[in-house]
Amino acid sequence: MSNGKDANAAENSVLCCSSSQMTLKECLDECMEALDLFLNNHFKESLDMLRPRVKESMYHALIYATVLEMQAMMTFQPDDISNAGQTMKSAQEVCHKFRRKSSGLLSKSGGDSLTEVQLHAEVCYAECQLQRAALTFLQDENMVSFIKGGIKVRNSYLIYKELHSLINSPGSPKGASHVHLEGGISFGIGAFNLTLSLFPPRILKVLEFAGFSGDKDYGLSLLGDGATGMNLRSMLCALLLLCYYTFLTFILGTGEGEVTEAERLLRPFRLRYPRGAIFLFFAGRTEEIKGNIDEAVALFEDGCKAQQAWKQFHHMCYWELMWCFTYKRLWKMAYFYADLLSKESLWSKAMYVYMKAAYLSMLQEDEARPFGEDEVELFRQVPTFKQKIAGKSPPTEKFAIRKARRYKARCPIRLPVPVLEMMYMWNGFSMISKRPELTEGMMQTLVEAERTLLEAPGNEHSVDDRCVIHLLKGLCLKNQGLLQAAEESFGKVLSSEKKIRFDHYLVPNCLVELALLYIDQGRRDEAIQLLHKAKHNYKEYSMESRTQFRVHATLAKLKADPEEEEDTRM
Repeated sequence: MSNGKDANAAENSVLCCSSSQMTLKECLDECMEALDLFLNNHFKESLDMLRPRVKESMYHALIYATVLEMQAMMTFQPDDISNAGQTMKSAQEVCHKFRRKSSGLLSKSGGDSLTEVQLHAEVCYAECQLQRAALTFLQDENMVSFIKGGIKVRNSYLIYKELHSLINSPGSPKGASHVHLEGGISFGIGAFNLTLSLFPPRILKVLEFAGFSGDKDYGLSLLGDGATGMNLRSMLCALLLLCYYTFLTFILGTGEGEVTEAERLLRPFRLRYPRGAIFLFFAGRTEEIKGNIDEAVALFEDGCKAQQAWKQFHHMCYWELMWCFTYKRLWKMAYFYADLLSKESLWSKAMYVYMKAAYLSMLQEDEARPFGEDEVELFRQVPTFKQKIAGKSPPTEKFAIRKARRYKARCPIRLPVPVLEMMYMWNGFSMISKRPELTEGMMQTLVEAERTLLEAPGNEHSVDDRCVIHLLKGLCLKNQGLLQAAEESFGKVLSSEKKIRFDHYLVPNCLVELALLYIDQGRRDEAIQLLHKAKHNYKEYSMESRTQFRVHATLAKLKADPEEEEDTRM
């Protein structure tokens, strides 16, 4: 065994950064320093430190590609996505050079003879694959994208699984850089378990042949351990958890969020990086969830002031500021941020122009429009901005384009509350649930819109428009604790099902909202029945993927899905 250890030590000095003879530890230390620069908003300096060794050091290659991927996920620009994907592919090739060349890398017969560098090469290689799959999925919410990404990443899953077994086996070698190895494995296995737990069973069934499974609590636990450790993946673990607690639980879940967990995670990072734009952003999002809209606005504005190098961070803050002013019904302020996004961000111009038009349509007819813009003209422009990211239009963009069609006519039929309807799509009514005055304001807007509808002559959109208002009024009534009235409001949508002509998303979503209402009342069995109806009886409606994710999340919370396979940990 002593010979193996000597070889191991020798290899550490040569294999990590061969041309400069850096040891594995020196590579890791420099990458930690680069990440530290990144989190302190010194983005260029961070990349400059990493770039010279991306062809020779697996960790420099991986972290450099990770930073570019984070940038691509913020810009959604095809060039950035393509560049990040190519850089991550190159990083994977660098990692591959340091892997053991024989087959069955982690077999019981040969696992313990892997050198420390080879163990790190395995975890870096698996991480490159995992991040490439994440890029595939984040280009499009469509489930098919995840299946494609999932199939691609099968090997990554197996490497993590076997590495996890190996480092937890008695007598497994623990080199000087073991803490970073453990962090990498915690990140990979945690990310797999958490992400897969979000997916409905019918999608997991497609992935099951590759040996996939998802255990949410186990994933959260591993990521939590990784986030609190001092290792290279702490930041990745923390960011994934913060995304989950403050975004995914709203967009793909039941809209409850995990504020306490998010705040606990943020605390040490906020102390260490008080002006770190990423952490100011998540701090703002946490205040927003709590209903502290003014505090959230201040933090998002701080996030913009903290750095000027990456405008993409600003765009994330602008998006949240737009919604914060929406919750306060300050339509012109919200319009201002939608306008900034339409000019600066390339994520979805169709969506931003739609939101600009939507905000203008909420103003009184005789009220001056900012920049002299006209909502009818803006609504008509929406389809011209349709784009495809990796061959697909984002689902929210498709929704905006479909809703804007009404304005093509010479005498268009106005949308009654387009801002509030889109706010629902992003689960905004959950965001204002803790602030009675915000819900009361939304209710006033809905009552006025309903009165206008009733006074207007009937048309082909009348039933759909009334049903949109009933659904949104039901959410406000639920926020106000008026559960019987909320149930009646949802019931009006369901009883109009056969008369709805265009907005077919209303009925399955109404079933989900009614089920959530029943859960609050302890009517579990009735809730499950409604969720199964939403899940199985409706297809090919707007934003279907999001609704199906929410159905799955609610059934999982109730532990009530017969299709769910028995949870098995990796």
